[in-house]
Amino acid sequence: MPASLEANLSELILTPGETTLAQLERVWREGLAVRLHESAHPGIAASAARIAAAAAGSEPVYGVNTGFGKLASIKIAPEDTATLQRNLILSHCCGVGEPVEPETVRLILVLKLLSLGRGASGVRPEVVALLEAMLAKGVLPVIPSQGSVGASGDLAPLAHMAAAMLGEGRASYRGQEMPSAEALAAAGLAPVTLAAKEGLALINGTQVSTAFALAGLFEALRAASNALVTSALSTDAIMGSTAPFLDEIHTLRGHHGQILAARTIRALMAGSEIRESHREGDTRVQDPYCIRCQPQVTGACIDLLRQAAGTLEIEANAATDNPLVLTSEDRIVSGGNFHAEPVAFAADQIALAIAEIGAIAQRRVALMVDPALNHCLPAFLTPAPGLNSGLMIAEVTSAALMSENKHLATPCSTDSTPTSANQEDHVSMAAHGARRLRRMNANLAHILGIEALCACAGVEFRAPLQTSAPLQAVIARLRADIPALGQDRYMAPDLAAAAGLIHSGALLAALPAQLLPEVA
Repeated sequence: MPASLEANLSELILTPGETTLAQLERVWREGLAVRLHESAHPGIAASAARIAAAAAGSEPVYGVNTGFGKLASIKIAPEDTATLQRNLILSHCCGVGEPVEPETVRLILVLKLLSLGRGASGVRPEVVALLEAMLAKGVLPVIPSQGSVGASGDLAPLAHMAAAMLGEGRASYRGQEMPSAEALAAAGLAPVTLAAKEGLALINGTQVSTAFALAGLFEALRAASNALVTSALSTDAIMGSTAPFLDEIHTLRGHHGQILAARTIRALMAGSEIRESHREGDTRVQDPYCIRCQPQVTGACIDLLRQAAGTLEIEANAATDNPLVLTSEDRIVSGGNFHAEPVAFAADQIALAIAEIGAIAQRRVALMVDPALNHCLPAFLTPAPGLNSGLMIAEVTSAALMSENKHLATPCSTDSTPTSANQEDHVSMAAHGARRLRRMNANLAHILGIEALCACAGVEFRAPLQTSAPLQAVIARLRADIPALGQDRYMAPDLAAAAGLIHSGALLAALPAQLLPEVA
């Protein structure tokens, strides 16, 4: 799992509006502390001053001196401002379900920092400073994973985040869960008392949906890289042709991901004795699509992931609460940037890519275990079929996970239901649309892990012929954790270990740096 139970001594300084996904992936994987670049400070202070002036005035301004949602027509007295903001947070702490994992909570806090740092939210510098200090000290709110419909912001989960800043609810401190007030005190921090609009600024926004989607994206991109490696192994295991991977074929079509996938597979297989052994005299004219069309399918998935990445990078840098302070025009304006439709679409794109990477990988697994199709490999990749079942049921498991992912890939963005007395009458469903990616990526890691087990066994059955040097290194890394299957044994640990090698990137790390697929 990404390391984030304790704050890392390293620190990133991020510029709102200019932060990259590479920086955010480091936050997520490495548990880094984050501070906003000093260039963000004047805008934060200016918008806070504008909100303070509005709160002291007589003109009703939504969320500053009015109620919220359907109650926006109710004017709030200046002396009740702090109570209004506190009540908003506590009343919205209605999340349910399993807590969000710490590394993603950290990402939520960083995304909220970036949004506030755009200088359009009207929060005081001390609110930003507390978020930075919580990241630095390792104080992470306990945030339930369910309860957002992805419009008017991720209200319920972000309320749990904000509650921890008030000393309410629960938080973890250096990995130990406790009441938030105790966590803040243990870290030497004091709860904040919210001023006008600050509660609204904290809970309006798409940061939970975006964090879920980014976590899914980071894992999906790593899975796509792994899939190019396992597919190269599978191609050699069944003595597939490399002719369909010729660069000229793919440049004639022009899709970047397809070109990359073909070049990567071709480079990984270069020098394989297995491949050279059947260039002449092979009676097979064409390989099945799961071999021949790997670049077209996995490459299209890579392109889809890149499109989603572009959307999410924009969203990660966006001001998404409401109302927004337009300091250049000296106006406070209500809008709808909290609606997470772009994130919902991106999550659906990622889900489709995950499902298709797994679908074609599973067909390669089925190909390798089938003696009618695997070009003289033993049935189910066991040296003694009949007495032993080998990888028969591992293939069945891969089929179950593939089918589960296909169902999970059904779009969420096309769903909507009215909420809040029809004030919020169209919603994005981005939060659970992005949350499902975690489960889908776990399924995909198992599918690719099973493919790696089958492909390594298939290549080993081709001895004394050997695969390429890079793929030999991948096999050696897998065999360091999972011995070759002779007689049948209890298989669950093998499947778990193989999925772990995919998830951690350990198989990719066995390759020379110049051969690592650049899918991001």
